[in-house]
Amino acid sequence: MPHFALTIIGRDRPGIVSQVTEILYRLGCNIADSSCSILGGQFAMILIISHPEYTDHVSFGDVFAPLEATNLSVFVRTLRPGGEKRPEFEGEICMISVYGADRPGIVYRVAKELGDRQVNITDLNTKLIGSENRPVYVMMIEAVLPESLSVDALRNLLDHLKDEMQVDITVRSITPVEL
Repeated sequence: MPHFALTIIGRDRPGIVSQVTEILYRLGCNIADSSCSILGGQFAMILIISHPEYTDHVSFGDVFAPLEATNLSVFVRTLRPGGEKRPEFEGEICMISVYGADRPGIVYRVAKELGDRQVNITDLNTKLIGSENRPVYVMMIEAVLPESLSVDALRNLLDHLKDEMQVDITVRSITPVEL
């Protein structure tokens, strides 16, 4: 069965998730995976969906017109077979937290260090917290370490960024829970 990536972006307001999921429910779509967040004042949502009778993104026709009428941008993309499946990650899962003054380059510098060591970033979120006078930039990364890299070794490798960028970086192991 084909799977699709459905992306919705627009000014945040209450009820967007309800409106989107009602359309999908009435169509008979299955939501395999999803993520949504508020980025600045914009709501951003991506879902991996399927429908037993839809073969490509054109199959959806104008079912998302009610969303577009409320100034939301809607994009549907047909995924290649297997694109809906979450890959099995080998290696230790860890959480990397970065706190500091807001400045350009924080995401790049940390992501570069991780990428250079074949660390797979599986989730990344950033936001500003604190007051307008004293904002604090926060970045949270979930990552899978290659077998050749331990949490302690990664912690040591990232130490130089703390001083260079004047940020606090912590790395901790996450123990997966099986149900």
